[in-house]
Amino acid sequence: MTGKQRLILVLLLTASFTLAVDFSILNVALPAIGDEIGFGLDTLQWVATSFALCAAGFTLLFGRIGDVVGRRRLFVLGMAVLGVGSLIGGLATSPALLLIARVLQGLATAAVVPAALSLLTTTFPEGKLREKALGLNGALMAAGFTTGAILGGVLTDLLSWRWAFFINVPIALAVVVLAPMVVAESRPANRSKMDLPGAITVTAGLLAIVYGLSSAAQTSWTDPVTVGSLGAGVLLLALFWAVERKAEHPLVPFAVLRRSTIAWGNIAGMLAFVTETSLVFLLTLYLQKTLGYSPLLAGLSFAVLGVGTVLGGIIGPRLIGRWGTKRSIVGGFVVQAAATGSLLFLGTTSSSIVLLLIATFVGGVANLVVIVGFMVTATSGLADREQGLATGLATMSQQVGITMGIPIMSAIVAARVHQLGAETPATVLDGVLGAIVVNTALCLVTALAVALFLRLPNRPKG
Repeated sequence: MTGKQRLILVLLLTASFTLAVDFSILNVALPAIGDEIGFGLDTLQWVATSFALCAAGFTLLFGRIGDVVGRRRLFVLGMAVLGVGSLIGGLATSPALLLIARVLQGLATAAVVPAALSLLTTTFPEGKLREKALGLNGALMAAGFTTGAILGGVLTDLLSWRWAFFINVPIALAVVVLAPMVVAESRPANRSKMDLPGAITVTAGLLAIVYGLSSAAQTSWTDPVTVGSLGAGVLLLALFWAVERKAEHPLVPFAVLRRSTIAWGNIAGMLAFVTETSLVFLLTLYLQKTLGYSPLLAGLSFAVLGVGTVLGGIIGPRLIGRWGTKRSIVGGFVVQAAATGSLLFLGTTSSSIVLLLIATFVGGVANLVVIVGFMVTATSGLADREQGLATGLATMSQQVGITMGIPIMSAIVAARVHQLGAETPATVLDGVLGAIVVNTALCLVTALAVALFLRLPNRPKG
């Protein structure tokens, strides 16, 4: 890399890492936020859900907007919104203000992440440099989710949950000032018109799906609100499909979706985030409800997972260079499945922490190899004018995967604990183990599907 490319990479990765941290930094602090701001137990989940709804629902739309107005412009605007939202959140004195802050942070994520990915893929040409850049990006995004859980506990215990917001303000300001100086504007030579009907239907459909999944975690899969939201989401996405077939300038051209790399790359990426982020949730339950760990100690226990994800992001491009993306994705999922499956031997004694640390480290390395493979696969073989769409799809897969995994696994645990009659350390362990079986199966099924259906010739060595 040239010196300028390194500077661009550091700037873009800093922004992406900060937004990944924001996704999970408040999870440990939710009880303290509820006590101070005035959220009830039935409304506290909206602190997380309002962020996830916007982050997942608007990514595809903002990815396309970046193609039209310029990716750097959207990136800078998104970071400015992040700074404003974070300042509002840190100063919030009411539930309404805090939710407005989280909505702004979610919209910032939906704008910045696909814009940053597009700027990465247009700055670094296909090949080893792009694979290295995407590997570092994937490592920091995944590590950010884990770091958020650790940092949230540290800030809440030592200072205040408000610092989980304030910490973003100087970072956002620095990026807003520096980005126009070092990052060149990137947009297609010929601007296409925005597909407004397609944008409305896909955004509304994703919002409904994510809301339904979040509702399922709080109530049940048979709750009328859950069923209604999921049903509405499916209908809206079906309508989006019909709209796109006739649109003059479709938001998502079918020719792109028919490419095996785009379709199966994004499926693999979504399942990678579904499995690993939900596993963090399951193990958080296990550590606190079964082993009796404090939120801070539970968060610190995932430090080895963070190290594993960073290592996976570093070695991922090397494995792809040697084996190709398809073999790397399949092999990564198989190793992740083995590591996750080993957690079925967890027990109610403190000695189980050794197994947990080893398994999460190995699984973190493997998961990042998959994520790097997904990013490379889903953004390769495309012209610069299509990078906004490709990175928008990749970001949407990532955000939807993060949002889907926790409600699904939470519902499995809750159903098992309810079946056993009472919440005790043993029944929570039983529920967690049942969800781990499903998590492991998802890894294996995805590995098999990618092996059978992804059509991607291996890049020649060297």
